[in-house]
Amino acid sequence: MSKKLWRSAVALAAACLAVPVFTATTAQAAPATVHLAADTAAEARAVAAKWTPEAMRNAIPLDRLLPGVDASKLTQDVAKGLSQVVAPTSGVSPTAFPSGGAAWTGGGKVVSTAGRVFFTYQGRQASCSGNAVTSGNESTVITAGHCVKLDGAFHTNWAFVPAYNNGNAPYGTWTARKTMATPQWVASEDINYDVGAAVVNPLNGQNLTDVVGGQGVAFNQARGQNMYAFGWPAAAPYDGTRMIYCSGQVFDAFLSDGIGMTCDMTGGSSGGPWFLQFSEASGTGLVNSVNSYKINFIPTWMFGPYFGADAQNLYNQAQAA
Repeated sequence: MSKKLWRSAVALAAACLAVPVFTATTAQAAPATVHLAADTAAEARAVAAKWTPEAMRNAIPLDRLLPGVDASKLTQDVAKGLSQVVAPTSGVSPTAFPSGGAAWTGGGKVVSTAGRVFFTYQGRQASCSGNAVTSGNESTVITAGHCVKLDGAFHTNWAFVPAYNNGNAPYGTWTARKTMATPQWVASEDINYDVGAAVVNPLNGQNLTDVVGGQGVAFNQARGQNMYAFGWPAAAPYDGTRMIYCSGQVFDAFLSDGIGMTCDMTGGSSGGPWFLQFSEASGTGLVNSVNSYKINFIPTWMFGPYFGADAQNLYNQAQAA
């Protein structure tokens, strides 16, 4: 059966745009393709200076910049490997569950670990969402693949602003020294593998998760669980000024090998984290997918990639960089 997605609806980029317990064989994923970004102090200063409060407010959700192109570059199934959980957290206290989309007022760690992503795409200032995760280098951000690379080229001037709030960067602007994505996304932009990562430069002598904390991550987990999704949607009815969340039981996607959730977040939320075992009391959980795409005829559903062997390999490569 042909699997067709429309890029304008599929790419949920916030200024850019795609988990679960299978114990099969050990992951044999190909290494991620790495793009060197602001890997000198001078380059990092130049990128940070570019993203003024006005520039961040004016960044365009990536989906508005994309043509309505057929994106039917899909494999049948996402490879699955051994279950992996990094830094498990406490259980769920579901006072805000379920939700199809609302401003997050619960506080907790997610307020500082999640943030808005800014970059230049084909000469335009664009935005997405992302999240800081527990990592060996204390500097890793997980986002969507199209939030680091799209239409054959990696984005430039890439920066992560945790706890973004209407142009304000309370924890600073963290420039990327490396961005990377799964090999399938780099090769053909296969929506099943729409997972990206960035390794950010230190800021004021400190590493990212020393300042904002880091969420756990999980791979090859059981499908159909309860999850929470976060992001900075910037297309109507939202304006990109604050963090929005959705929550509910996820279901298998029918146009990809990913997962879906009832959620009305719009463009700009791409790359925002989906959490398993999310605790509303502490704002912590396990990142197990990201906001990836929507389809035009069901705007109340959001879809994300299954975090299988290749997403696992991407994380392991990024956190060791």
